[in-house]
Amino acid sequence: MLGNLKINSFQAIVFNYITCVITGSIFTGGFPLNKHTFSEPWLIWGVVMGLLFVSVFNLIAWCARTAGVSITSVANKLSLVIPFILSVYLYGEEINFLNILGILLALVSVVLVCYPSAKMEGGQPQGSKSKAVWILPVILFICSGLLDSMLKYVESNFITREHYNAYLVTTFLSAATGGSLLLLYQYISGIQKFSGKALLAGVLIGIPNYFSIWTLLKALESFPGKSAMVIPVNNMGIVLFSAIAAWFIFKEKLSMLNKAGIVLALLAIGLIAFG
Repeated sequence: MLGNLKINSFQAIVFNYITCVITGSIFTGGFPLNKHTFSEPWLIWGVVMGLLFVSVFNLIAWCARTAGVSITSVANKLSLVIPFILSVYLYGEEINFLNILGILLALVSVVLVCYPSAKMEGGQPQGSKSKAVWILPVILFICSGLLDSMLKYVESNFITREHYNAYLVTTFLSAATGGSLLLLYQYISGIQKFSGKALLAGVLIGIPNYFSIWTLLKALESFPGKSAMVIPVNNMGIVLFSAIAAWFIFKEKLSMLNKAGIVLALLAIGLIAFG
């Protein structure tokens, strides 16, 4: 979506994570990290997840420019099949026939939604970009699924309620630091120039971004043993909102296969969540 608004996506992503750190600190009533943080078992997980966050966020932006907003959103959010399977395998969560059917439909829908239309956006032939249209959503699917799985693993094994904000600020600080260093290098080398629009976009994205992860952690805590339900419900709302925004606001053109894939995706997520 940032590309459609002609906003530098990388700068917006970095400013988003800086905003997340500030938001988390204000919400906590002060910077939640101290000398005791370095002895916490979740610290290394927060640092690794932060670096993965900024990498995946940039992958999302790249994928959106190449494959389109709706295709990117669905490929990203249908990655729920990965934490779903791992939740069953690692935590012994119960599943039924409808859940399994939902997983199968989700995989089919990813193929349909990611199937490239005859032309790229703007009416240009796909040409050499056709491989990227296929490969990028698949990479995004895998990386996003692993991130959700890692969040569930850390929530279950390392962090307690009083550490939620400290963990999130650590994660976002890691993402902000890694992204800022790269952005600073690009400023100094002249690759990029500061964008006020990107700063504003980063702030507008960062505040809800912080609370979306915070809410997801709270939901996982409130429904123990139900991560195979919680994560799909979370992703279902985001997929629906993103698809509607791409269709109505950005006038993104979708083929019949793409539209069928989106409908099938919603059905699949519903079966996984409520089956």
